[in-house]
Amino acid sequence: MSQEEKKDAEENKSDESENSKPEDNLSVTHHSVTINGKDLNYTATTGTLVLKEETDKEGEKPKASIFFIAYTLDDVEDTSKRPVTFSFNGGPGSSSVWLHLGVLGPRRVKPDEHGNPPQPPYQLTNNEFSILDKTDLVFIDPVSTGFSRAVPGEEAKQFHGFQKDIESVGDFILLYLGRYQRWRSPKFLIGESYGTTRACGLSGYLQDRRGMYLNGIMLVSVVLNFQTIRFAAGNDLPYILFLPTYTATAYWHNRLDQLETETEDSFEKILAEVREFALGDYTVALMQGSNLSDRRRQAIVKKLAMYTGLSTDYIEKTDLRIKIHRFCKELLRDEGETVGRFDSRFKGIDRDSAGENYEYDPSSAVIQGAYTATLNDYVRGDLQFESDLPYEILSGRVHPWNYSGHQNEYVNVADTLRKAMTMNPALKVYVANGYFDLATPFLASEYTFTHLGLDKSLQDNITMAYYGAGHMMYIDMDELEKMKADMDAYLDATLSD
Repeated sequence: MSQEEKKDAEENKSDESENSKPEDNLSVTHHSVTINGKDLNYTATTGTLVLKEETDKEGEKPKASIFFIAYTLDDVEDTSKRPVTFSFNGGPGSSSVWLHLGVLGPRRVKPDEHGNPPQPPYQLTNNEFSILDKTDLVFIDPVSTGFSRAVPGEEAKQFHGFQKDIESVGDFILLYLGRYQRWRSPKFLIGESYGTTRACGLSGYLQDRRGMYLNGIMLVSVVLNFQTIRFAAGNDLPYILFLPTYTATAYWHNRLDQLETETEDSFEKILAEVREFALGDYTVALMQGSNLSDRRRQAIVKKLAMYTGLSTDYIEKTDLRIKIHRFCKELLRDEGETVGRFDSRFKGIDRDSAGENYEYDPSSAVIQGAYTATLNDYVRGDLQFESDLPYEILSGRVHPWNYSGHQNEYVNVADTLRKAMTMNPALKVYVANGYFDLATPFLASEYTFTHLGLDKSLQDNITMAYYGAGHMMYIDMDELEKMKADMDAYLDATLSD
């Protein structure tokens, strides 16, 4: 090959390399929504921004293409006064679809005529409970979820871990703020489930390393301290903290034969009673271990049977320690049914009624089809974003998730949140709890916040809210309406200070 041919080949290779560089891919569309009787015009920006890493040799090196959907209200004169809220779900491995099409966005999954999760074919409808009237919204899909991917040449697994996930989502938020000139806007985060872990991790990352202070964080179905939900040998905490949710579940399914359940306020009274038992006599009994006397043990067994709807014989065999999957399988075993983990009001049917664990979570199965179909149609239709990639609603490709920074300990971002609130006393937190949530139970959430170590002067910065539904409490229309009112009140209070 001649020198001239070599030069042409090198130029062609350079051109190919330049042309293959990842690029932003955006679609901008315009829409309207009616919220609280008022018509609002907004712009939807849908697509991918390329996340880059600064390097000494290459300047900026593309790392990942992050998919997002942003809704911004039109005709806003001063965006520095218009809040912007960044939203994500959990998993790890979940896209942002649940909060997006369930509660926050201008469109939501349309329920059936009774307000229940629908059967196919599925539709979207105007979301009169969206908080778009209060804040602009940016829904973020972490790497390997939704349409977000590592760029060619980069390993996706580098993003599949506690710390790198926080950093990549945080860096995307910073990129968005700069690209769309929103640094002066009031800034909020909202996360659900593992997304609450991510949100509190971000409160530290954004504040400590990037100097970005938040106005507020909204936490839906909380897990900040993983010791509260991990059923492991030597860890008695979850058995205590799940008990009131077992009681709520048994109440819903009419299994509390020994308790008065007919009065209007019986549910609240029973939960107050079982809270006291769980944090009192039951805790003391578990702490005593094999030193617990036979008399006290029998008294505890009897109380547990009364509060769970399970037999005394079964509770004896569990050594007073009822794991969540066993409970879901055992409560309605005599009817050949199971109860849901995300929402224990829902029932399922397993092939093997004699098994120890349920075959599937009926509360997940009842909603996944609707959210998957409507999101895929909505993005490619109304939002006019084209991609042949599969939209990863719940991605298994993120596992195993890397917790390398937490070897021989439970993940706990509660202190990260405490520090962020202490350094930034204006930071306000809203916490949404579902009474029928067996994934992140409400007493575990209460335990986390009462053990936050937050100074008394900042305690009023936390707003606790409760809903008569499960992990995704917004799939219940009455609770969705209540949630809208609670979030509106929280946002108004936070922004008025």
